[in-house]
Amino acid sequence: MLGKVQKWGNSQGLRLTKALLADVQIDVGDDINIEVQDDAIIITPIKKKRGQHNLKKLVARIPKDYQAKEVDWGKPVGNEAW
Repeated sequence: MLGKVQKWGNSQGLRLTKALLADVQIDVGDDINIEVQDDAIIITPIKKKRGQHNLKKLVARIPKDYQAKEVDWGKPVGNEAW
């Protein structure tokens, strides 16, 4: 695939086709890693880590005296059933 570096505002940009991104499983908004190796730009997706949080550890961080309170969101605005 041929491409062209173009000016976008004060930056330069490169457009990548949807098919090319799909081949490497990158979607719009995904985090990527960009590095230079041997005069080449290498772009790799950053894999999302699933299960990196432990629910027991997160719950343990809640203060013992914490009391959840009801929040008044105002009057219903549509067909909500209360």
